[in-house]
Amino acid sequence: MQPTGDIALIGLAVMGQNLILNMNDHGYTVVAYNRTVSKVDDFLNKEAKGTKVIGAHSIPEMVSLLKRPRRVMLMVKAGAAVDEFIEQIIPHLEPGDIIIDGGNSLFEDTNRRVTALEAKGLLYIGTGVSGGEEGARRGPSIMPGGSPAAWPHVKPIFQAIAAKVSDGSPCCDWVGEQGAGHYVKMVHNGIEYGDMQLICEAYNLMKTGLGMTPAEMHPVLKEWNEGDLESYLIEITRDILAFNDTDGQPLVEKILDTAGQKGTGKWTVVNSQDLGIPITLIAEAVYARCVSALKDERVKAAKKLKGPRPSIPGDRAKFIECIRQALYASKIVSYAQGYMLMRTAANEYKWNLNYGGIALMWRGGCIIRSRFLGKIKEAFDNNPKLTNLMLDNYFRGEIKKCQKGWRNVVAAAAKKGIPVPAFSTALAFYDQYRAERLPANLLQAQRDYFGAHTYERIDQPRGQFSHTNWTGRGGLVASGTYTV
Repeated sequence: MQPTGDIALIGLAVMGQNLILNMNDHGYTVVAYNRTVSKVDDFLNKEAKGTKVIGAHSIPEMVSLLKRPRRVMLMVKAGAAVDEFIEQIIPHLEPGDIIIDGGNSLFEDTNRRVTALEAKGLLYIGTGVSGGEEGARRGPSIMPGGSPAAWPHVKPIFQAIAAKVSDGSPCCDWVGEQGAGHYVKMVHNGIEYGDMQLICEAYNLMKTGLGMTPAEMHPVLKEWNEGDLESYLIEITRDILAFNDTDGQPLVEKILDTAGQKGTGKWTVVNSQDLGIPITLIAEAVYARCVSALKDERVKAAKKLKGPRPSIPGDRAKFIECIRQALYASKIVSYAQGYMLMRTAANEYKWNLNYGGIALMWRGGCIIRSRFLGKIKEAFDNNPKLTNLMLDNYFRGEIKKCQKGWRNVVAAAAKKGIPVPAFSTALAFYDQYRAERLPANLLQAQRDYFGAHTYERIDQPRGQFSHTNWTGRGGLVASGTYTV
């Protein structure tokens, strides 16, 4: 019997099931497989009933049902599970066949897997998939990277099922070799952490500082979603604020204030430290979740550590506008930092990233989709070598318009004891980045004083290092163990 399957998908959790149904809707015959085989039959008898989806009850059967080159997509937990499935699949494949990892894998794992499978004559794709359950079903953002020779064989499927922007362009294109696709997805998730923290800080300022109820905040978020801040996260926050529990009270206020994380935000911060890129806002967003997890300690501390009364006086509507400006300006900084990280990673890992194309991939389907991303694409279309988004004429002008309100919010929050770590670090980074001279000259003097780590002088060429015997008791030998 001639194989009829266009692609196989392993992993029938919600994301896997929805991707299969999405592919089926676009005319592709999908072979479904799951480690717990009973889930295959359940899926075929329920969600996939009446479709062309084919069920497989073993890996050999799954592979036998596929057209050549065989395409096998994994939607399983990142880490060991991916490696285990790869080892099980390899013996049944032949040169030119393709394995695809659609989970949130660490890009370094993808680098390793690409190299290992290509050595066996197989092709490998590591792809980010963003949009949650609804995105997987109706159109996600897809960020593939890995073996370039594999892309033509999966491009029609991926671009068919991906979200589309207004002109019909798919939110999916080739990102680059090795782990580039998973890297871009990792940065996407880091930016997502930042966006969510910024919105939470705006909510807290309105709640704690202005005494507003969720019902009063709802129209504010509704208005924001009709302007420059239009985005999926603002949209769902608007809806959350209007959602009442069975007793008629706002459900959001009954949710425990401890946030979880799956690790991609942490990976982004760790990699930024490896590359020496200050993604301070994403780092603060990750640490804010860590602080939230200290719930029991915070409850005890609240009884002993005192601060000012948090009420912010004055014109409520005017301060709400300042909050909007702070949110928008901080968002610009967050994305600027994310793109700084991707640019440095591209140089470090020898990837050729299309920064405007990445903004297009994020323009629809994914969690951080927003009107704002269209402006980022325009910025890189106008200047592909743009070093920092804040230097683009449009974004520079937007920060200028928002700067007074941004500073007012950070100052008021500090005076009233309302924590706004993401707003604050975004403003601090902006002021650092625009400073022609920072106090690092003193820091270098300190390092040279206690460790003979040397320094550069403003009256000497860059790259020429000096050491001073600051006390008269030290030697003339300088440390060569590390430099900035």
